[in-house]
Amino acid sequence: MKATVLIALLLAATTARAETPKEVVAAFFELAFVQGRAAEAAERYISADKYIQHNPQAADGREAFVKGFGAYVQQSGLRCAVKRLVAEDDLVVVHSHCREKAAKDRGSAVVDIFRVEGGKLVEHWDVEQAVPARSANKNTIF
Repeated sequence: MKATVLIALLLAATTARAETPKEVVAAFFELAFVQGRAAEAAERYISADKYIQHNPQAADGREAFVKGFGAYVQQSGLRCAVKRLVAEDDLVVVHSHCREKAAKDRGSAVVDIFRVEGGKLVEHWDVEQAVPARSANKNTIF
């Protein structure tokens, strides 16, 4: 079998397979917060019909994400480094270190929890803690 035919068959098999919730969230997070392309990530990975937001400062819906947090990512240059990605069933947890481009602080430790349904993000929770200058122990926040 020629290599091009084999590659085509492998690609077809890969694209036919449904992405796991962990793969969906990893791809979304990479595009939105590592690369800074939040609006594009939202269009690709957030459900157009249902996106329940548990952050009290954000409205429900994909469009609200794009206009709110997506615009903030664009303006601030916010970027996040993923430290951990944990999944159980339809829930995926991302533990990350986020900083704005011009920020003089140490950034924040952020935990995002996403629920995935039908290959799309449909629900989100988050908590954030500023990275302290000093710690009472020798452990890092990450």
